[in-house]
Amino acid sequence: MVLGLLLTERAQAADPCADYVPQAKPQNVGRDIVGKELDQIIEQGHMLFAVYEDYPPYSWKDGGTARGVDVDIARLIAEDLGVEARFNFVAAGENLDADLRNNIWKGALIGGRVSNVMMRVPYNSAFKCRVEQVVFTGQYAGESIAIAYAKSEYPDEKPVPAYFRFDLVGVENDSISDFYLSGFVGGQLRANIRRYPSTGAAMAALDAGEVKAVMGPLAELEYGLTENTAAHQPPLAGFAVSRWTLGVAVNFRYRPLAYAVDDAIFAALQDGRIDAIYASYGLTHSAPER
Repeated sequence: MVLGLLLTERAQAADPCADYVPQAKPQNVGRDIVGKELDQIIEQGHMLFAVYEDYPPYSWKDGGTARGVDVDIARLIAEDLGVEARFNFVAAGENLDADLRNNIWKGALIGGRVSNVMMRVPYNSAFKCRVEQVVFTGQYAGESIAIAYAKSEYPDEKPVPAYFRFDLVGVENDSISDFYLSGFVGGQLRANIRRYPSTGAAMAALDAGEVKAVMGPLAELEYGLTENTAAHQPPLAGFAVSRWTLGVAVNFRYRPLAYAVDDAIFAALQDGRIDAIYASYGLTHSAPER
């Protein structure tokens, strides 16, 4: 998805904001365009969440019903605020900057719709410095890269990237796993990489025997596991960012809303409700680095 540009950035210097350049703030954009205050949301009885479309296990429509980890966490937030959760399913833009601009602080040029909160936003301190129009808050999970594999192909040793000099491996096209494996040991694995439109499609190919392994985010791999497959997380030499923290984004004008959302997520982490949401989809919840 849109994580590629953000997550392939190398670790920043001691001060991640040392070389940031302030962006122009949308001071002349109307309130009806950029969202609503917390008291207005409570008064109207509902709030709008931006979630990515066709992105299981995180967010998708099942016969017209919104489903997924991010959808359920959004409902949890709305319930804590005493309002109804409504959803705007959005396509991923060219990068995270575009997604935040289109869905949180400005709106797309054509047919855009700004939401109160955007789910599944990777947290990065240097990126936070650059995008002043957005409050990054409500960190609710950690995500990391893993490898799924066919048990019959690796009965004794679990595969690591070096194995893919000889074995076929599936990845989502243009994902960070694709970039990593394509450049691994000088590009020696490229002939054995098979690219699919999504990690879910790659997992289906793994179950069908088209590839021996798949590399991608752990939750997406776990969601596609069958009795014939398993997943593990080996050390990944040279991977710039193999783990990241996920949270939400709120327009910078609405700090009370951001605080309320953060409080709701923190409470749900403490009492196990977010763990339970992940478990309901057969996933392992990793605590965020707050």
